[in-house]
Amino acid sequence: MKLPVVAVVGRPNVGKSAFFNRVLGHRIAIVEDRPGVTRDRNFARTEWNGRQFYIVDTGGMVEGSDEEMDRLIRKQVVAAIDEADVVVQMVDGKAGPHPLDYQIADHLRRTERPTVLVVNKIDNLGAPNALGHHDFWDLGLGEPRPVGSLNGKGSGDVLDVIVEQLPEAGDEEETAAIRVAVIGKPNVGKSSLVNRLLGEDRLVVSDVAGTTRDSIDSPMQFHGRSLVFVDTAGLRRQARVDENVEFYSTLRTERAIERADVCLLLIDATEDIAVQDLRIAQKAWDAGCGLVLVANKWDLLPKETMTAPRYEKAIRERAPFLQWVPIVFTSSLTGQRVHSTLAMILEVEEQRQRRIATHEVNEVMGALTSRARPPAVQGRPIKFLYGTQVAVSPPTFVLFVNMPDAVPESYRRYLHNGFRQAWAFMGVPLRTNLRQRGED
Repeated sequence: MKLPVVAVVGRPNVGKSAFFNRVLGHRIAIVEDRPGVTRDRNFARTEWNGRQFYIVDTGGMVEGSDEEMDRLIRKQVVAAIDEADVVVQMVDGKAGPHPLDYQIADHLRRTERPTVLVVNKIDNLGAPNALGHHDFWDLGLGEPRPVGSLNGKGSGDVLDVIVEQLPEAGDEEETAAIRVAVIGKPNVGKSSLVNRLLGEDRLVVSDVAGTTRDSIDSPMQFHGRSLVFVDTAGLRRQARVDENVEFYSTLRTERAIERADVCLLLIDATEDIAVQDLRIAQKAWDAGCGLVLVANKWDLLPKETMTAPRYEKAIRERAPFLQWVPIVFTSSLTGQRVHSTLAMILEVEEQRQRRIATHEVNEVMGALTSRARPPAVQGRPIKFLYGTQVAVSPPTFVLFVNMPDAVPESYRRYLHNGFRQAWAFMGVPLRTNLRQRGED
């Protein structure tokens, strides 16, 4: 089922992101008391009165501006309106009608989209000044609906009106989507890659580092599977995170990794893989995500016979877990091998969901312990009794042993590597836990 889309639009600093967060019940969009903080479309899935839909936060729309960023943001807002089933125009109830409000309302009337006019910053609906929201009838978008996004007053009534405007729900069940976080240092081409994959300029792309601040959700279909791409702000070293917005962007990126099924780590192929790249990869790996390394800007490298194998070997030598991470060489600019990342995402997610039969686990474990027996402890032999896979996403095995705390770390690595050689689980972290029989 294709979920309906609700786009929240308006001029800068009227509280669109605060309303977006209020609807979701927690903070996803960055909120700060100055205009221009939100730049991209920010998708999130939510539910009200049994109806599921995507709500879209947008940047502040400034008509007629010559500023490059204002023009880019306006293009994004127009795109959000075009794909929306219902549009919410947000206005500032404290400031009253503004010329930009009229310009945006004129644009919305021309689109003929169902529109709900929401007057924000009416924090006390029963106060005499709350009647100020009636000044917005002149916008010609129907009844102004008062709301206080920060304290939640009136938000339920507004959501009731929004849900009434949604198209009829279909009967089909939506397939569980694979969440894909696109991660990496700033300015390595993350937004350009997502735009290539989606086939449109869904995200703001500029050669100014740090253009993306929020984590942006963009859904698409590929081979019958739903993918939701999360284009994240680049993770900088902590010493370089000085603005409030940069700080919150880093938190959003880390949370996007925690919520992702698969992470695409973009690195700049024209440079050596940096320590910060390895840190970001480790964050995704430790979080249990599938991981694909995407060497972007591959078109800029002079090619020789063994360029790709040498580059791949140099990367894998930087960290042991990178031996099990697939690498795709792409160019977001030319589109070279960009769509091969989609097939790799499905393959890695399939590996994350893979289950190994218990008898096979015990056969492999038995062969490994017979080939190299664990050392004895004070004359007592360490005995591995049996093993089983207890979870997927990521694959997790429990091995029952008579003295789990006595097993050396080197032997744990030996078993872990033996499982890798048996089943690979390419692109997926593998967890092996030791337990004493009778332990949960």
